[in-house]
Amino acid sequence: MISDAEAAALYDVLNPWDPGRYASDAFYHRLVMAADAVLDVGCGTGTMLHFARSQGHRGRLVGLDPDPAMLGRAVVRTDIEWVSGAAADAAWTREFDLATMTSHAFQCLTGDEELRASLSAIRAALRDGGRFAFETRHPLARAWEQWNPANATDVADPPLRSWYRVDSVAGDVVTFTGLLGDADGTVLRTEQTALRFLDVPTLNAFLTEAGFVIDDQCGDWDGTPIGPDSREIITIARRV
Repeated sequence: MISDAEAAALYDVLNPWDPGRYASDAFYHRLVMAADAVLDVGCGTGTMLHFARSQGHRGRLVGLDPDPAMLGRAVVRTDIEWVSGAAADAAWTREFDLATMTSHAFQCLTGDEELRASLSAIRAALRDGGRFAFETRHPLARAWEQWNPANATDVADPPLRSWYRVDSVAGDVVTFTGLLGDADGTVLRTEQTALRFLDVPTLNAFLTEAGFVIDDQCGDWDGTPIGPDSREIITIARRV
Protein backbone atom coordinates (compact mmCIF):
# COMPACT_ATOMS: atom_id res chain seq x y z
CA MET A 1 0.00 0.00 0.00
CA ILE A 2 1.00 3.64 -0.46
CA SER A 3 1.17 5.81 2.67
CA ASP A 4 -0.25 9.33 2.95
CA ALA A 5 3.29 10.76 2.82
CA GLU A 6 4.09 8.76 -0.32
CA ALA A 7 0.82 9.89 -1.90
CA ALA A 8 1.71 13.53 -1.19
CA ALA A 9 5.10 13.01 -2.84
CA LEU A 10 3.43 11.43 -5.87
CA TYR A 11 1.06 14.39 -6.08
CA ASP A 12 4.03 16.62 -6.84
CA VAL A 13 5.24 14.19 -9.50
CA LEU A 14 1.81 14.08 -11.16
CA ASN A 15 1.13 17.81 -10.72
CA PRO A 16 4.41 19.74 -11.00
CA TRP A 17 4.22 23.52 -10.53
CA ASP A 18 5.85 25.15 -13.55
CA PRO A 19 4.73 28.59 -14.81
CA GLY A 20 7.04 28.14 -17.78
CA ARG A 21 5.05 25.13 -19.01
CA TYR A 22 1.53 25.63 -17.73
CA ALA A 23 -0.61 28.67 -18.46
CA SER A 24 -2.62 28.13 -15.28
CA ASP A 25 0.52 28.27 -13.14
CA ALA A 26 1.73 31.38 -14.98
CA PHE A 27 -1.63 33.07 -14.33
CA TYR A 28 -1.37 32.59 -10.57
CA HIS A 29 2.36 33.30 -10.44
CA ARG A 30 1.83 36.76 -11.94
CA LEU A 31 -0.85 37.56 -9.36
CA VAL A 32 1.22 36.28 -6.44
CA MET A 33 4.36 38.18 -7.43
CA ALA A 34 2.36 41.42 -7.68
CA ALA A 35 0.83 41.08 -4.19
CA ASP A 36 2.53 42.04 -0.92
CA ALA A 37 0.64 39.51 1.24
CA VAL A 38 -0.80 36.26 -0.15
CA LEU A 39 -3.01 33.58 1.42
CA ASP A 40 -3.07 30.31 -0.54
CA VAL A 41 -6.18 28.40 0.55
CA GLY A 42 -5.83 24.67 -0.04
CA CYS A 43 -2.10 25.10 -0.60
CA GLY A 44 -1.38 21.37 -0.74
CA THR A 45 2.35 20.73 -0.78
CA GLY A 46 3.01 24.46 -1.10
CA THR A 47 4.72 24.41 -4.47
CA MET A 48 3.16 27.66 -5.69
CA LEU A 49 4.42 29.57 -2.66
CA HIS A 50 7.79 27.77 -2.72
CA PHE A 51 8.27 28.88 -6.31
CA ALA A 52 7.22 32.47 -5.60
CA ARG A 53 9.72 32.75 -2.78
CA SER A 54 12.47 31.23 -4.92
CA GLN A 55 11.69 33.83 -7.58
CA GLY A 56 12.22 36.70 -5.16
CA HIS A 57 8.86 37.39 -3.52
CA ARG A 58 9.73 39.46 -0.43
CA GLY A 59 6.32 39.84 1.16
CA ARG A 60 4.19 37.65 3.38
CA LEU A 61 3.22 34.21 2.08
CA VAL A 62 0.81 31.97 3.99
CA GLY A 63 -0.41 28.49 3.05
CA LEU A 64 -3.56 26.94 4.56
CA ASP A 65 -4.46 23.26 4.11
CA PRO A 66 -6.25 20.55 6.15
CA ASP A 67 -4.10 17.63 4.91
CA PRO A 68 -1.21 16.82 7.31
CA ALA A 69 0.73 14.84 4.69
CA MET A 70 0.55 17.68 2.17
CA LEU A 71 1.61 20.24 4.78
CA GLY A 72 4.40 17.88 5.80
CA ARG A 73 6.00 18.51 2.42
CA ALA A 74 5.17 22.22 2.41
CA VAL A 75 6.89 23.02 5.71
CA VAL A 76 10.37 22.16 4.42
CA ARG A 77 10.46 25.84 3.45
CA THR A 78 10.48 27.80 6.70
CA ASP A 79 10.35 31.32 5.26
CA ILE A 80 6.63 30.80 4.55
CA GLU A 81 3.84 30.51 7.14
CA TRP A 82 1.98 27.18 7.12
CA VAL A 83 -1.36 26.72 8.88
CA SER A 84 -3.44 23.57 9.26
CA GLY A 85 -7.11 24.06 8.46
CA ALA A 86 -9.87 24.23 5.88
CA ALA A 87 -11.01 27.36 4.04
CA ALA A 88 -13.72 28.08 6.61
CA ASP A 89 -11.08 27.95 9.36
CA ALA A 90 -9.25 31.02 8.05
CA ALA A 91 -9.17 33.36 11.04
CA TRP A 92 -7.35 36.42 9.68
CA THR A 93 -8.88 39.89 9.46
CA ARG A 94 -7.85 42.28 6.67
CA GLU A 95 -4.29 40.92 6.40
CA PHE A 96 -3.92 39.93 2.72
CA ASP A 97 -3.96 41.61 -0.68
CA LEU A 98 -4.60 38.33 -2.48
CA ALA A 99 -6.19 34.96 -1.67
CA THR A 100 -5.95 32.03 -4.07
CA MET A 101 -7.44 28.58 -4.50
CA THR A 102 -5.56 26.75 -7.26
CA SER A 103 -5.85 23.31 -8.87
CA HIS A 104 -9.66 23.36 -8.70
CA ALA A 105 -9.56 23.25 -4.90
CA PHE A 106 -12.63 25.52 -4.87
CA GLN A 107 -14.70 22.57 -6.08
CA CYS A 108 -14.08 20.70 -2.83
CA LEU A 109 -16.57 23.09 -1.18
CA THR A 110 -19.58 20.92 -1.95
CA GLY A 111 -22.28 22.14 0.44
CA ASP A 112 -23.99 25.54 0.48
CA GLU A 113 -23.17 26.26 4.11
CA GLU A 114 -19.56 25.12 3.74
CA LEU A 115 -19.22 27.36 0.69
CA ARG A 116 -20.78 30.35 2.45
CA ALA A 117 -18.57 29.91 5.52
CA SER A 118 -15.46 29.57 3.36
CA LEU A 119 -16.20 32.64 1.27
CA SER A 120 -16.96 34.64 4.42
CA ALA A 121 -13.64 33.63 6.00
CA ILE A 122 -11.67 34.36 2.82
CA ARG A 123 -13.32 37.77 2.44
CA ALA A 124 -12.56 38.59 6.09
CA ALA A 125 -8.89 37.73 5.54
CA LEU A 126 -8.62 40.21 2.67
CA ARG A 127 -7.95 43.91 3.01
CA ASP A 128 -10.49 46.29 1.49
CA GLY A 129 -10.11 45.90 -2.26
CA GLY A 130 -8.22 42.62 -1.85
CA ARG A 131 -8.74 40.00 -4.53
CA PHE A 132 -9.68 36.32 -4.50
CA ALA A 133 -8.49 34.31 -7.51
CA PHE A 134 -9.60 30.74 -8.22
CA GLU A 135 -10.85 28.43 -10.93
CA THR A 136 -13.62 25.86 -11.15
CA ARG A 137 -14.37 23.48 -14.01
CA HIS A 138 -17.24 24.61 -16.23
CA PRO A 139 -20.08 22.09 -15.86
CA LEU A 140 -20.97 22.29 -19.55
CA ALA A 141 -17.62 20.64 -20.39
CA ARG A 142 -18.60 17.57 -18.32
CA ALA A 143 -14.98 16.87 -17.39
CA TRP A 144 -15.96 13.88 -15.26
CA GLU A 145 -16.85 11.93 -18.40
CA GLN A 146 -13.10 11.67 -19.10
CA TRP A 147 -12.30 10.33 -15.63
CA ASN A 148 -11.85 6.66 -16.41
CA PRO A 149 -9.04 4.08 -16.74
CA ALA A 150 -8.66 4.83 -20.46
CA ASN A 151 -7.19 8.20 -19.47
CA ALA A 152 -4.80 6.89 -16.84
CA THR A 153 -1.50 8.66 -16.08
CA ASP A 154 1.70 6.64 -15.84
CA VAL A 155 4.62 7.40 -13.52
CA ALA A 156 7.99 6.04 -14.60
CA ASP A 157 9.85 5.96 -11.29
CA PRO A 158 8.49 4.14 -9.42
CA PRO A 159 6.37 2.49 -12.15
CA LEU A 160 2.82 3.39 -11.13
CA ARG A 161 -0.47 4.19 -12.78
CA SER A 162 -3.04 6.77 -11.63
CA TRP A 163 -6.68 6.77 -12.78
CA TYR A 164 -10.20 7.68 -11.69
CA ARG A 165 -13.60 6.03 -11.43
CA VAL A 166 -16.78 8.11 -11.23
CA ASP A 167 -19.07 6.77 -8.50
CA SER A 168 -22.05 9.12 -8.75
CA VAL A 169 -23.35 12.34 -10.26
CA ALA A 170 -25.99 13.94 -8.03
CA GLY A 171 -27.09 17.38 -9.14
CA ASP A 172 -23.93 19.49 -9.41
CA VAL A 173 -21.81 17.19 -7.20
CA VAL A 174 -19.64 14.47 -8.75
CA THR A 175 -18.21 11.79 -6.45
CA PHE A 176 -15.30 9.77 -7.75
CA THR A 177 -12.53 7.48 -6.58
CA GLY A 178 -8.87 8.08 -7.37
CA LEU A 179 -6.81 4.91 -7.69
CA LEU A 180 -3.08 4.29 -7.70
CA GLY A 181 -1.79 0.96 -8.91
CA ASP A 182 1.45 -0.74 -9.82
CA ALA A 183 2.51 -1.78 -13.31
CA ASP A 184 0.59 -5.06 -13.23
CA GLY A 185 -2.67 -3.33 -12.25
CA THR A 186 -2.68 -4.15 -8.55
CA VAL A 187 -4.46 -1.31 -6.72
CA LEU A 188 -2.25 0.15 -4.00
CA ARG A 189 -4.36 3.08 -2.83
CA THR A 190 -7.87 4.45 -3.25
CA GLU A 191 -9.29 7.80 -2.19
CA GLN A 192 -12.84 9.05 -2.70
CA THR A 193 -13.46 12.72 -3.44
CA ALA A 194 -16.54 14.85 -4.12
CA LEU A 195 -16.38 17.96 -6.29
CA ARG A 196 -19.05 20.56 -7.02
CA PHE A 197 -19.56 21.91 -10.54
CA LEU A 198 -21.23 25.30 -10.15
CA ASP A 199 -22.52 27.13 -13.20
CA VAL A 200 -21.69 30.81 -13.67
CA PRO A 201 -24.95 32.34 -12.34
CA THR A 202 -24.90 30.17 -9.21
CA LEU A 203 -21.22 30.80 -8.56
CA ASN A 204 -21.59 34.54 -8.97
CA ALA A 205 -24.63 34.63 -6.70
CA PHE A 206 -22.59 33.03 -3.91
CA LEU A 207 -19.77 35.54 -4.44
CA THR A 208 -22.14 38.52 -4.42
CA GLU A 209 -23.87 37.26 -1.28
CA ALA A 210 -20.46 36.97 0.43
CA GLY A 211 -19.52 40.57 -0.36
CA PHE A 212 -17.42 40.20 -3.51
CA VAL A 213 -17.68 41.82 -6.92
CA ILE A 214 -16.35 40.15 -10.06
CA ASP A 215 -13.30 41.97 -11.42
CA ASP A 216 -12.60 39.45 -14.19
CA GLN A 217 -13.98 36.12 -15.33
CA CYS A 218 -12.88 34.04 -18.31
CA GLY A 219 -13.16 30.57 -19.75
CA ASP A 220 -9.51 29.85 -20.54
CA TRP A 221 -6.09 30.83 -19.24
CA ASP A 222 -5.49 33.06 -22.28
CA GLY A 223 -8.35 35.33 -21.18
CA THR A 224 -10.96 33.99 -23.62
CA PRO A 225 -14.48 34.95 -22.44
CA ILE A 226 -16.67 32.22 -20.97
CA GLY A 227 -18.70 30.46 -23.66
CA PRO A 228 -20.48 27.16 -24.26
CA ASP A 229 -17.19 25.43 -25.10
CA SER A 230 -15.25 26.76 -22.08
CA ARG A 231 -13.66 24.16 -19.83
CA GLU A 232 -12.97 26.58 -16.96
CA ILE A 233 -14.57 29.39 -15.01
CA ILE A 234 -11.54 31.45 -13.96
CA THR A 235 -12.50 34.20 -11.55
CA ILE A 236 -10.90 37.20 -9.90
CA ALA A 237 -13.30 38.58 -7.30
CA ARG A 238 -12.68 41.67 -5.17
CA ARG A 239 -13.71 42.39 -1.59
CA VAL A 240 -16.08 45.35 -1.28
